[in-house]
Amino acid sequence: MRFDVAGRGSTLGREALGGLSTFLALSYILFVQPGLLAQAGMDARAVFYGTCLASALATLLMALIANYPIALAPGMGENFFFVYTLCAAAPLGFGFTWPQALAATFLAGVVFMGLAVFGLRERVVNSMPASLKAGIAAGIGLFITFIGLQYGNLIVPHPGTLVSLGNIRHPAALVTIIGLLVAITLVARRIRGALLAGILAATAAALALGLVRYHGVVSTDFRISPVLFRLDFAGLFGRPAAAVATGIFILFFLALFDTVGTLVGLAQQAGILKEGRVPNAERALFADAAGSAAGACLGSTTITCYIESAAGIGEGARTGLANLVTAALFLAAMLFGPLVSMIGGGVVAGNDAAGHPIIRYPTIAPALILVGSMMLRTVTEIDWQEPTEFIPAFLTLVGIPLTFSISTGVALGFITYAVAKLVTGRARQCPALVYIFAVLFIVMLVLPH
Repeated sequence: MRFDVAGRGSTLGREALGGLSTFLALSYILFVQPGLLAQAGMDARAVFYGTCLASALATLLMALIANYPIALAPGMGENFFFVYTLCAAAPLGFGFTWPQALAATFLAGVVFMGLAVFGLRERVVNSMPASLKAGIAAGIGLFITFIGLQYGNLIVPHPGTLVSLGNIRHPAALVTIIGLLVAITLVARRIRGALLAGILAATAAALALGLVRYHGVVSTDFRISPVLFRLDFAGLFGRPAAAVATGIFILFFLALFDTVGTLVGLAQQAGILKEGRVPNAERALFADAAGSAAGACLGSTTITCYIESAAGIGEGARTGLANLVTAALFLAAMLFGPLVSMIGGGVVAGNDAAGHPIIRYPTIAPALILVGSMMLRTVTEIDWQEPTEFIPAFLTLVGIPLTFSISTGVALGFITYAVAKLVTGRARQCPALVYIFAVLFIVMLVLPH
């Protein structure tokens, strides 16, 4: 039997319930992703359909290739890097167009697949300092929270101090606060789908306050053509080589460590680790990488394993059969395009000094704020007793949100890590890969994108 449900101590009922629980826990991404990628110029409705298809495909691959109850969807962090670094104008970003950024995402997925096929994943994972990995994850968490607070109009631009507390009586801020309170309450009570509930509560408040308008719930107009197969390889390779190499590396780096960490943690929870190792790990990583490459063709950012799969595992799911349920629900979600457009479309929260409308996203802000807070857990993995470890990690952690650029924060970490080890006579403690990319990052920072 393909899934060996009985052999893993599960039942058909547990697998079905587990697949449903996982979907409810991670379905917030279906609302977050379209609104986020729309800011890079992509068609939000088409992004939604692409997200559903890419997530379903990758989740199905994980089921059939690796037989794990681990769902996949666009990674939080990778999507922010896509929008706010790859597609952002210089000097904050690389200035890629979104089709060029999709091409970079595809290539990162191909590199990832190559590592999985040839079994090189472990070497790369082991070569990266744990402190830097922890600092990057925590820095991205702060970045996501910072943007979530902006989306919710809870922090606003302010001359002199750059940002300050927004007017909490503003309707957009009130919507965010309501959604945040609901989500926090449910997270604290460990109730499944807490982030989704926060989004829906915020949407109900936005409807009551007249910030969004009802456009219906169900539609069969599955228009994905605006983002389908829009990868621009020619334009990407017309960019400076250092920027292209750095962009692909960071996409690959984020996907690799997100996936490996999540895979090990979930396999441990499911009780399928063998002597501390994940059986069929390379197959699982291949499914993840193939999902990213295919997802880029469908208009999605990097696909990765979701820690929210713990919800399904907690309900007893132990095999890929649960993933079949989750994948089917991703496909069924495509019917709700109008609802997603209403929730993630943004609201006008006033005008700036030049008279341009200020767009905020208070309905998805609560989910971003809480996802960011959860990512900060990794600071406990930093060696706070060793300066050559914690200083680079700290500069990465604060550099990402304060420069509003994931690549700049990562660059600060790699460069200072390499320099710190060199000047303290510990050059051999720094992996060769870190030295190589420290040089690339210096080139990236010095030369124009």
